[in-house]
Amino acid sequence: MLEKSFFYQEILHKGREEGRLQERLSAIELSLDVKFGREGLELISEISQISDLERLKIIHKDILTVHSLDQLREIIQNIHISEPN
Repeated sequence: MLEKSFFYQEILHKGREEGRLQERLSAIELSLDVKFGREGLELISEISQISDLERLKIIHKDILTVHSLDQLREIIQNIHISEPN
């Protein structure tokens, strides 16, 4: 009965969403470390403020394709500015 309740489903959904968010942030952190080292890891605090999974997916993909941290910073700034509150 509990499994069918709206509140249970909502809590379950939020838990799954939070798990996906943490997984994506961990993957981003690893990618930053591998590609840019310590300097790249400095961006994780700003990136972790973004809570939209699709935007984080874009950032993750861009980490793999940009040629400099400056390019990545610009992308993150643009994504962060456009994120709804």
